[in-house]
Amino acid sequence: MIRDPVCQMTIDPRHAEAMTEFKGQAYYFCSEGCRQKFLVQPEIFLDKAPSMRLTVGVMGSASGEFAADIKVLAYTLGQDIADRGFILITGACPGLPYECARGTKSKGGLSMGTSPALSLDEHVHKYFSPADVFDVIIYTGSGLMGREVINIRSSDMVVIVGGSSGTLGEFAIAYDEGKIIGVLEGSGGITTQLPQLVTSFGKDTGAQVIYESDPHLLISKLAEAYTSHHYKRPSCFCEDSHVSMD
Repeated sequence: MIRDPVCQMTIDPRHAEAMTEFKGQAYYFCSEGCRQKFLVQPEIFLDKAPSMRLTVGVMGSASGEFAADIKVLAYTLGQDIADRGFILITGACPGLPYECARGTKSKGGLSMGTSPALSLDEHVHKYFSPADVFDVIIYTGSGLMGREVINIRSSDMVVIVGGSSGTLGEFAIAYDEGKIIGVLEGSGGITTQLPQLVTSFGKDTGAQVIYESDPHLLISKLAEAYTSHHYKRPSCFCEDSHVSMD
């Protein structure tokens, strides 16, 4: 349960009548009227109720050769996530997620890496992964595949950048669990195949997939979709959440 920062009513986030985000923080409201009052002068309500930062999980290619323009796309995506005030989540791996984390770091944003390793030593020497751009690294000891579910479930929004079979697995988890998913077009890899794959799934999990080639517009569209309606569809097996087990 949380509080409406305007009227102080206690509400269930899943059943809030309205929601918005301000500088990356999530605020929930009992009515659209309270939301509108907040939007007129949000600063006077910020200390009236606790809030949490929204998270964006970026999943993508960790290995291979990347064209300079694709690395710039990933880097810019990280900058846009930081500018919006969101927290970046990645698999703490090299490649395009690392470029994204570098972008977030360059803007003073917060990033969390979910490592497959047991420790920093194993992270660096066994998995040959970077540790220089993260504010927090969670050492799962779960291996490369085991941490995927943690990454997805910890992300309010998920973005796919390039990627191969591993990223496809992360996309599948996000789709099956009803996440809102952004696909950064022009980043190569599986992003070119996802529209056809989604069409072939033939089931409604509550997931929403947004395709966009501009990183700034992609983050804006994800935030708009999440705060306008998708927050009402939590990624959990709750009694009134529509989840297909096929």
